[in-house]
Amino acid sequence: MNGADPLVRELDRWEALGRRATLWLRDDDACRDSPPLRRLLALAGEHDVPVAIAAIPAAVDATLDDAIAHCGRATLVQHGYAHRNHAPPGERSAEFGPGRHLHVRLDELRRGRERLAHAFGARFVPVLVPPWNRLADDVLPHLPGARFVALSRFGPRAASEAAACLPQTNAHVDPIAWRRDRQFVGTDAAVERLTAHLRARRERACDADEPTGLLTHHLAFGDAAWRFVDDLLALTRRHPAVAWLDVAQAFAPATLATCARSA
Repeated sequence: MNGADPLVRELDRWEALGRRATLWLRDDDACRDSPPLRRLLALAGEHDVPVAIAAIPAAVDATLDDAIAHCGRATLVQHGYAHRNHAPPGERSAEFGPGRHLHVRLDELRRGRERLAHAFGARFVPVLVPPWNRLADDVLPHLPGARFVALSRFGPRAASEAAACLPQTNAHVDPIAWRRDRQFVGTDAAVERLTAHLRARRERACDADEPTGLLTHHLAFGDAAWRFVDDLLALTRRHPAVAWLDVAQAFAPATLATCARSA
């Protein structure tokens, strides 16, 4: 992959220290089967990389289960409820911000979890991925009681738990420029972001135990973004310092396994 030298050098430093650079892959905004989703799942299968598919409960249909069932490396997680913006005008988009009553927000999240658990069974793990990666603080302590086992947003986490009994593992690298042209940021910029988080972990400038998360949006990707993901997965699977984690490994294995069985 052209432009990957900084990443390779960083991974070589991890190898020299005898450390594993843990990575995980999260893809947002899934609703149904589509050629872009199949392309993502094919890459995950080809490179033997686990992928967490964040699905929108109110919008899913049966074709999504058909697609996921054919990829042994995919796990379904919950992407909010309907991916609707309820923020007041002028504020940043959020489905579960503070503007609505708490019981309304929790009821939507519960209904979403129940729908995904019923539709996808053991392929679903109740990890909450809030749309736009935003969630009001008053929701957090209620999520374990609503039978969510973990939380994933964006950016380095401040603590391994977002609330008591609620592990969090975030994504850190998004290769789409949402605020500009919604196009691929380019290989150099994407590699720099990935390298920067790995470097910060190695130097303990952030939580060294939080796996570095790559965030994809299959419906927004063009050919350049797909080539980057393909090349990145190939490169990292070859490097001896890299370990790609599945959902259970990225969060808390014992807790997730127990809660997934009871969902």
